[in-house]
Order: sequence, then structure tokens, then C-alpha cells
Amino acid sequence: GAQEQPQTAIPTQPWLSSSSSSPNSSRPSTPNSSMSAALDRPQSPSCGPLSPTEAAGIIVLLKDKSVDELRKLLTDKEAYNNFLYSIEQVRTQNAVRDELWKATFQLARENLDKEPQILELKNQCQVIRSTELADAQQKLCVLEKQKEEILRLYAPSTLLRRMQDAMNAADEECERLHGQLLEREIELGAFLPKYKKLRTVYHRRSLLHLAAKASYG
Repeated sequence: GAQEQPQTAIPTQPWLSSSSSSPNSSRPSTPNSSMSAALDRPQSPSCGPLSPTEAAGIIVLLKDKSVDELRKLLTDKEAYNNFLYSIEQVRTQNAVRDELWKATFQLARENLDKEPQILELKNQCQVIRSTELADAQQKLCVLEKQKEEILRLYAPSTLLRRMQDAMNAADEECERLHGQLLEREIELGAFLPKYKKLRTVYHRRSLLHLAAKASYG
């Protein structure tokens, strides 16, 4: 039979040298295997690794190509790029990438357009912080002191003490009026209504004091 002629080596470009052969393989690379390895690499940041199903679909696209066509894909960067970007998965990923880029660009533009407004709001906040906020804090301190004073005045212990003082004052007034009667400084007719009124006040305050003391424990 006729002797088999050695297959002509397919030249490769430096940009495909890493994908056309594997340092761990002893078998010579074929056009189909070299092209598959090149396509498995991400060609751009937007292209991730292909799934087995996607890789099989791309190999189907290469299966019917002649050796000359495969050689051109490996040696001609423009032909390689044209083939790469004609693949549906690549077009889809590029479309998604472009949409994301446009959305990001639009958000960045909107943020830049709002920068003067943001600076103005910051200046207003600074003015409010240095003027209105300082006045409000000062008024708040005054109100806090007033609240503490009111709470102190109407605390149970304070109320009980004030009721005790009022009861003692009424009792002392009764004793003083009684002393005036003994010293004949006041007539009996004038003494009796005053003394009766003072004793009524004293007993009322005493009852209130007892009730409050029982309530507050």
C-alpha cells in the first residue's frame, strides 16, 4: 500500500500557543483539539468557562470545517475573532455585558449629576449643625433641667415631706393661736372660729398625709 505522508505542521501564532498544545500531553495537537482548547478559554472578562453542553455545541460548529479553515482560525486573529463572536453564547454574554455596562454608566452619570445637589445639602447640614442644632441642644438642656426639677418636686418622697411640713405648720399655727388666748391677746369670740378653721385644716392635711404614706409605702 501507499505510504502515509507526514501531515504538514500547522503554524500557530503566539496568541494561541498556550491553547494549541498541552505541556502534560504527549500526543500532537490536532486542529480540532487546538481550536476547542482556544475556545474554552475566556476571551474577555465577560466570558466565563463553558459548560460541557456549550463546549459540545461549539465543537459541532468546528466539525464541518476543513483543515484550511481551521488553520486560518489558528493563524488569523481576525478570522478567529469573527468566528468567536459569531457564536450564540458569546453574543449573548457580550449583550449582557453591554447592558450591564450601560446601566452602570447611567447610574454613574446620574450620581455625577447629583453631586452639586449633594454638596449643597452637605453645606446646609453643616450650617444647621453649627447654628440651629446648637440652639436646639441648648434649649433641650434647659428643658431637661426643668424636667428634672419637676420630677424632683413631685417625687413621692418630696410630696410626703411637703405634706408633713404643711401639717406641722397648721399644728404650729393652732398652738400659736392657743398661746395668744392664754395670754389674753385675743378674745374668746375671735379665737374659736380661727382655731376651728386651723384644726380642720390640720386634720385634713393629716389624713391626706396618712393616705399618701399608705399609697407610696
